[in-house]
Amino acid sequence: MPVFQPSKRAGVVGFEGGGDGQVLDLETAVKDGVLGGVGGGCFGVGVGEKLDLKKMIEEVNLPEVPSVFICPISLEPMQDPVTLCTGQTYERSNILKWFSLGHYTCPTTMQELWDDSVTPNKTLHHLIHTWFSQKFSQMKKRSEDVQGIASELLDTLKKVKGQARVQALKELQQVVAAHATARKTLVDEGGVAQLTSLLGPLTSHAVGSQVIAILVNLSLDSESKSSLMQPAKISILVDMLNEGSMDTKINCIRLIETLMEEKDFRSEIVTSHSLLVALMRVVRDKKHPNGNLPGLILLRTICLHNKHVRNLIVSIGAGPQLVELLPCLNPDCLELALFILDSLSSIPEGRLALKDCSYTIPNMVRLLMRVSESCTQFALSILWSVCKLAPEECSSIAVEAGLAAKLLLVIQSGCNPVLKQRAAELLKLCSQHYSDTNFISKCKLTRTIH
Repeated sequence: MPVFQPSKRAGVVGFEGGGDGQVLDLETAVKDGVLGGVGGGCFGVGVGEKLDLKKMIEEVNLPEVPSVFICPISLEPMQDPVTLCTGQTYERSNILKWFSLGHYTCPTTMQELWDDSVTPNKTLHHLIHTWFSQKFSQMKKRSEDVQGIASELLDTLKKVKGQARVQALKELQQVVAAHATARKTLVDEGGVAQLTSLLGPLTSHAVGSQVIAILVNLSLDSESKSSLMQPAKISILVDMLNEGSMDTKINCIRLIETLMEEKDFRSEIVTSHSLLVALMRVVRDKKHPNGNLPGLILLRTICLHNKHVRNLIVSIGAGPQLVELLPCLNPDCLELALFILDSLSSIPEGRLALKDCSYTIPNMVRLLMRVSESCTQFALSILWSVCKLAPEECSSIAVEAGLAAKLLLVIQSGCNPVLKQRAAELLKLCSQHYSDTNFISKCKLTRTIH
């Protein structure tokens, strides 16, 4: 059994055999940093003891907890620590479950137990409770401080203009980005309506960019989204998508995506020529590749949302631009770009634009069986659309680019049967303009066949 003895310090009860065989008492724990150097006033039973330990552990959710507070079985903070005769301490429910499975050894040392009784480790329980009470109180205080700062900044925005307004918005954006409580306070106190009212025809980019940076961090209701879809607010959004910094452009993209989730979203918003041109600039910006993914995600969403906008996307030259960009994209961006190109190839104007781009067929052939099955599927679909449009001309280019060998690889692979069927059909289409011998020699298939 563990040996309990009174501490010589201030009459505090200590114990031998905490989680790691150390003798612990409150004063020693503070001195050694286990409780983070809390002053003596925090150790009283007082109000802190009324706090529920389980609730505190769940809400504080700290990445680092003193090792003596951790149960060796569950590796979670203990709420009801008990000590075995070996001196090792465990969470009561965990060690009782260990016993119920027929184990009569100490899980940590694997010693056989000469006594299977468990003794509540009250000192350790008090240490755990006090430590979490302190952290919980600090968390609550920070939360209240953040709420106060958010409220104060909202009040400030009602009174100031010019550079002072920009500075207040910057401070509010930083608080909102870092703290969920600040976001909740802003929404609860009508901050969304206050912020959206700042967006209009005369809004400077300095103010607009900060407002949008705040809004993208908030959960917007239908009323707020409807307000943001007003023409004057959309106009400033498109202006900043064209002329703002890359961070501002990305925030504009995220906000437009949020608006598109609304049931009453107006399609004409995304059929703006200026918006689509700005979006393609973001996608093609090689100096700031962090805009590629959000830009492509929005372009894909637009293609799905409105089929008629595909003609407009083709008219701004998006097809050839995306094709030329393919070799520079990472796998995630590549799949999105191919999805968009496949969507464009489903309309006559899109097919013609892709056929006339000299990079389309070579780049698509190169991607077959290279990245993922989805990329192969999109590339194959695009090749089929283009080759069907001008079989003789495109088949010749495709064969020279090595398409036949790639198609045979698809057919012989473990790909989706539908994909294999499309590969077989495309292979047949390409072979129609060659004799069998000439086709085989042109495609250099000997190695592939054997």
